[in-house]
Amino acid sequence: MLTINNLTVSYGDKVVLENLQLNIELSKIHGLVGLNGAGKTTLLNTLYGFKNKDSGSIVYKGLHLKRIDVSYLETENFYYSNITGKEYLDLFHRKINDYNLNDWNKIFKLPLDQLIDSYSTGMKKKLALMAILKQNKEIVILDEPFNGLDIESSKVLSLIITRLKEKGRTIIITSHILESLTSICDYIHYLDNKVITFTRDKNNFANLEKDIFFDMEAEHKDLIDNIL
Repeated sequence: MLTINNLTVSYGDKVVLENLQLNIELSKIHGLVGLNGAGKTTLLNTLYGFKNKDSGSIVYKGLHLKRIDVSYLETENFYYSNITGKEYLDLFHRKINDYNLNDWNKIFKLPLDQLIDSYSTGMKKKLALMAILKQNKEIVILDEPFNGLDIESSKVLSLIITRLKEKGRTIIITSHILESLTSICDYIHYLDNKVITFTRDKNNFANLEKDIFFDMEAEHKDLIDNIL
C-alpha cells in the first residue's frame, strides 16, 4: 500500500493541501481528478519529492517513499537544446537489461537521430514517455500524459498503461478528459477543497461525472440563463 497520511503542503501563506488522506492500492491504475488549481500537480510533485511537505507522511511498503521508487512524467518536460532524441534517452538510467530502444521506437516512431528542437509537441511527449518507460520504476506518475498526443498515440499509451499494471506497476494519472481515465483506471480520486473528497472504483464510474459536476452545472446554468 502507498499511504498518504495528514499531508499538508503550502506555498508561503497559501495552503494547497491540508491533512490530505489517501490509500493507494498497489498494482492498480489510479486516476486523480479535480478542477484547475485544486492541487493535483502539487500532490504529484510532493509524491516525487519536487515539493517539500509541511507535515504528514507518505509511506510505501512500510517505509517513507523515496524518489528511487518513482518515475514522473510532468505535464511539460524540459529538454536541453541541441541534443538528439537518442542523446536525451541516454541521460536516463536503465534499470533493466532488456530495454531495447529499437523495439520501443517501433511503437513511438520517433526520429531519434534528429534534434529535439525540431520535434512537434506530440513527438516530445512520446520521447518523455520513452524515458519514463526506460526507468522501469515501481510507481509511475503521469501528469496529463494524453496532452498533445493524436488518437493513435493515445490508444497506444492506454494499452501501455494497462500492460504496466499487469506487470505489477502502480500508476497514478491525471487528465482533464474524464473518459480517458474511466476507460483504464481501477480507481478515481477526486481532489477538492485541499483534500480527497471521495474515491470511486470502476464499478461506480457511471455516476462519477454527476458526482463531480452536479452542483457546478446547476450554478452555471442559472448564470447562463440570466445572460442568454
